Amino acid sequence: MKKLAIRGSAFAIGQQLGAFGREAWHAKLTQTMLWQTVTAMKDTAQTQSMRSLVQSQYPLIWQELEGLAEGLGAPLDEVFAWNCRGDLVRSTSDGCTTVAGRSTEGELIIAHNEDGFPQLRDDCAIVTITPDEGLAFTSFAYPGSICGHTFAVNEKGVVNTVNNIRAVYRPSGMPRQILARAALNAATLDEAITILTAAPRAGAFHHTLGQMGDSRLFSVEATGSGCSVTPLNAVFAHANHLIHPQLDAVEQVITDSSHSRQQRLIAWLETQSHLDGAEATEILSDQHDAVLPIYRLSPCDPDEENTLATAVFTLHANQVIWQIFTLDRHEAELNGTIS
Repeated sequence: MKKLAIRGSAFAIGQQLGAFGREAWHAKLTQTMLWQTVTAMKDTAQTQSMRSLVQSQYPLIWQELEGLAEGLGAPLDEVFAWNCRGDLVRSTSDGCTTVAGRSTEGELIIAHNEDGFPQLRDDCAIVTITPDEGLAFTSFAYPGSICGHTFAVNEKGVVNTVNNIRAVYRPSGMPRQILARAALNAATLDEAITILTAAPRAGAFHHTLGQMGDSRLFSVEATGSGCSVTPLNAVFAHANHLIHPQLDAVEQVITDSSHSRQQRLIAWLETQSHLDGAEATEILSDQHDAVLPIYRLSPCDPDEENTLATAVFTLHANQVIWQIFTLDRHEAELNGTIS
């Protein structure tokens, strides 16, 4: 797993992210059916409407996208469409599983499997970004994408882990990855929730949120049809489909993998009254279902997804300790502290 440190203006940050992802963008991403489908929609009215919204409401994120295109050596309209992929099509190769809870010592635990294209395993990075304007943060980064829609922690100790939701109805509105990036500038949990549930929005995401020094944990399902914000008072688990009763009426695609993972998690939750980092890593390494497991390594995965990294965040009163596991499930490959 690559580890990068980036700082500067919004454009410079995007440019450096683009340079990091350039080889994988041209050699791998542009060869996928998903990329071809999404970029064919770059000139649609929906895409142009989203572009106008981003330019007017989040000009610094727009500058980051301009820099990203420059660094990738790719047309801006294609790069923007790619960063709207979950708003333009209902099914993308971004899965993920998240668990959260409290330890017996009262620490908050948020742990997350980042599932994406298997061919990108060696092309992703853990990036620490210090912008001239906005908050610094550390995030998992895919080539060709701005940060925020995977897992991250910012300098205020706000942790956000994100699961793909395949909503059928995706109206005109703010792209989901833009809102996720904007939430990295939130100084508090309440501010992050306000950003993530803002309307109008296009595509859907699930967010698990916590912050050092704050005793609360939240599960947020945010869709173009409405949002649900649920405080977490027990151990919690989420694959990549909507499960809040408040959003039962929202039409969605539930893949066999997502269904299988959620069912396995439901069974696991029956045995859990508390959660620590080791237990979180163990369930996120689970292969109880050999065909559709939580920890995904199959080259024949039906959703074209493998687990590329597992993040475990331990939130204390004055710090967040984070660990990143890859193929070695017993020893973290990377770790750090926010305080």
